[in-house]
Amino acid sequence: MRPWPAPAGTINSALMPAGAVQGRTDYGVAGFGGACPPEGDKAHRYIFTVHALKTASIDVPPEASAALVGFMIHGSLLAKASLTAKYGR
Repeated sequence: MRPWPAPAGTINSALMPAGAVQGRTDYGVAGFGGACPPEGDKAHRYIFTVHALKTASIDVPPEASAALVGFMIHGSLLAKASLTAKYGR
């Protein structure tokens, strides 16, 4: 599987895989906001998790909260793996 181009996670990106949608984040909008801890602050911890599901997709509306997306993911979960990274500026 090839990696997707860097801007694939931006809001309404045409670079995402066909049928893929992005859920709302802590920023309140869909799309990956990136790591951006304040300058001079200690390194922040970022956890990235990939979920393997029993279904090809989950049925949630575009404005669904992260809590609803998580609930639907856990209802179809086969396995998951996480990577923890630290980043500071």
